[in-house]
Amino acid sequence: MTENPNSYDIIIIGAGPAGMTAAVYCARGGAKTLVFGGIAPGGQLLMTTEIENFPGFPKPVAGPDLMQNMLNQAKRLGAEVIHEEAADVKFDKKPYEITSAGENSFYCKAVIIASGARARWLNLESEQKFIGKGVSACATCDGAFFRNKEVCVIGGGDTAAEDAVFLTKFAARVYLIHRRDKLRTAYRLQERLKNPKIELVYDSVLEQVMGDKKVSGVKIKNVKTGQIREIPAQGVFIAIGHEPETKLFRDSLKTDEKGYILTDGKTRTSIEGVFAAGDVADPLYKQAVIASGTGCMAALEALKYIENTTT
Repeated sequence: MTENPNSYDIIIIGAGPAGMTAAVYCARGGAKTLVFGGIAPGGQLLMTTEIENFPGFPKPVAGPDLMQNMLNQAKRLGAEVIHEEAADVKFDKKPYEITSAGENSFYCKAVIIASGARARWLNLESEQKFIGKGVSACATCDGAFFRNKEVCVIGGGDTAAEDAVFLTKFAARVYLIHRRDKLRTAYRLQERLKNPKIELVYDSVLEQVMGDKKVSGVKIKNVKTGQIREIPAQGVFIAIGHEPETKLFRDSLKTDEKGYILTDGKTRTSIEGVFAAGDVADPLYKQAVIASGTGCMAALEALKYIENTTT
């Protein structure tokens, strides 16, 4: 195995905060490390213009800059990063085999899956145009940028309701826009929505995000009457859920009903020597610092695993 140039100690699938942190720890721990980074390593943070809540940055840091720093750090320590996606995995025998989209095969003793979770979008042209310019899928990440401004939250589940309540800490007004005539949230959460800053807008869908260089408002359509309403707003939060990037692993690993990889709390999955870190195994928090923390955990567990299985 060691004579094969495509053989590694640890292969990491994903190059967001979890994957790159894992790469730093694996490489620094002396493991021959390969990262499947995709076409543009960096994950969801590549779409974030300013990050205020990642430790160590007194001033906001741009998501792409933060991820480039992580990438450079991992490479300096010896990790190899390829700009390819993983297309197939074989966990039925060791060494594990990962095949790239370019049909190259790579082998390893341990795998860290850090492929992340992508926010669900409405896929409106105007929505996509303003991502990072007033449109966000993370109220916790970006809410503080909208202090004393008016914002809209699109959605009707627990995430949307929680985002709306959270945003009242900063925004002057929060419009919670839902396509049905009632919310799909727990009773206690609906009680928290009884806030003078929150206006519930039922039976409505987002038609257009308006603005020039930044968001200035939205057009919504009443699904029952067809009436169009314009709401002035400087922020739009899409809160219709996330989808973990686990399609490649669902036949191999145990996942929950939403597709998130199940772990034992120490990043270990249902297959020995395969670990999961970051949003791919986190249906709740979706924070870069937490992803980085679990990336560190996965790396330490993987290093311990290969040490114990080769001695």
